[in-house]
Amino acid sequence: MLEQTPLIATIVGCIVMAFIFGALANRLNMPPLIGYLIAGIVLGPYTPGYVADGHLAQELAEIGVILLMFGVGLHFSLKDLIAVKSIAIPGAVLQIIVATLLGLGLTWLMGWPVGQGIIFGLALSCASTVVLLTALQERHLIDTHRGQIAIGWLIVEDIIMVLALVLIPALSSVMGGAGEVLSTAQIVKLIVITLCKVVGFVAFMLIFGKRAIPWILERIAATGSRELFGLSVLAIALGFALGSTFLFGVSFALGAFFAGMVLAESELSHRAAEESLPLRDVFSVLFFVSVGMLFDPSVLVREPLQVAATLLIIVVGKSVVSLLLVIAFGRPMSTALTISASLAQIGEFSFILATLGLALGILPVIGRDLILAGAIFSIILNPFLFKCLDYLKPWLDKREGVAKEPDTDNAVKCAQQQGHTILIGYGELGKWVAEELKARHQPFLLVEDHPDILHAIPQTGIPVVYGHASAHGVLEQANIKGARCIILAIPDAIVAAQLIAHARRLNPAITTIVRANSEMEAQHLAHHGATHVIHSKRDIAKTLVNLSLQSLAT
Repeated sequence: MLEQTPLIATIVGCIVMAFIFGALANRLNMPPLIGYLIAGIVLGPYTPGYVADGHLAQELAEIGVILLMFGVGLHFSLKDLIAVKSIAIPGAVLQIIVATLLGLGLTWLMGWPVGQGIIFGLALSCASTVVLLTALQERHLIDTHRGQIAIGWLIVEDIIMVLALVLIPALSSVMGGAGEVLSTAQIVKLIVITLCKVVGFVAFMLIFGKRAIPWILERIAATGSRELFGLSVLAIALGFALGSTFLFGVSFALGAFFAGMVLAESELSHRAAEESLPLRDVFSVLFFVSVGMLFDPSVLVREPLQVAATLLIIVVGKSVVSLLLVIAFGRPMSTALTISASLAQIGEFSFILATLGLALGILPVIGRDLILAGAIFSIILNPFLFKCLDYLKPWLDKREGVAKEPDTDNAVKCAQQQGHTILIGYGELGKWVAEELKARHQPFLLVEDHPDILHAIPQTGIPVVYGHASAHGVLEQANIKGARCIILAIPDAIVAAQLIAHARRLNPAITTIVRANSEMEAQHLAHHGATHVIHSKRDIAKTLVNLSLQSLAT
């Protein structure tokens, strides 16, 4: 039966196993990404039991790559990069060069050709966006100067990796991969043609795409159909990715990245990100599972020294290089340690580079296995590096003085709030609530952990506490004891009930206001201590009846 429906079997198998191992990883306080990779290993051909269709998994993974790169484009903020350009740009470039040379040196010792060594070194040089943002959010570091440097550093890395993904296929034969061996003149000509195509594509996106994408979204949003709007976002991501390949010969990844970047400048970008996030998450999970399916665990037994050396480059080599570079730029030790810990892992781009290198015949299978092993173990170790950093914090504060690297004004505003309202959630409803509070000159701050929303919030001037409201210390950072009210503008009644109970433990006298979509949800929220429950349909019905009665009275 499974043989007759390989696509369904592959999708279901990947999602179910990813859920099981992702939940287990989360239970063990590890990133779910580890669970997804392990799920792929379990479903892969190198372990006993059911083996998912590898070819179909790779096709699904391509969609995952497109949506991942689309998400990177949505995160891209030129203003954030400009703010820390003096350290992020040269620091990231130098760190990538040194890390690539370290990887090249290891492959030289193993007797690999230079082309293989360059791909291998590049894959070890770029950190995971998901892991870095998660680590910074958990420690409320995104709105600090060092957090901004780390994010800017990562943006530069992502841009360089995008350029690498464009140039590597063009240079495949030169690097020892599939294709005809070219002369120097042919190589130069090929590079020039490739770069011209990229420039043409960028110009097309900045001239046509910058006008067409917002225009399309505005027209679809005007229809009022949420389903159609979500579909339009997905069509833009996939359509521009595929179209860029056919028209300009650039990669799916570059097309999706620019589609996301252009979309990020639209006023509807946050809604677009919110609508596309579930599908992006699902296909991203399928991408990580498909990568895990390629990993042969026996490499840990066959080549333990090579695995250890790879991990050493990622965790120690990159960290030391980043640490020295940040100190050389005159930043405090706390900033240097934070950035070095943030970058001591590899993730999405490493997998994309490994997959591309293998497909082009440049990277050997052992290289892919070493990259995957290094990624898995470095992601597992990354939280422990941050815990070590937490232990060093008192010593660093005493050594440097907290004033030497203060948080941004945002953190100070949050700490000084009194008699304020805490708004949780900044979706469509949350924005309306924020606008009303600002219009009435009411003091409030926002609690938000959505990565697609975080970049644009500072532009609004709203004080923000970054993180999930249920996480340890988040509501305390929002000064909940001094707050008079908390508004939960989130659609999930189960999460809202947990947050109400958590808020009441910290401040029993606080007023809690929450929405409900049904009578059952309203009762559930009231049972957990909600002061006011706004039942959307019931309250709309009351308003409609009251207006009709007013019309009869006139």
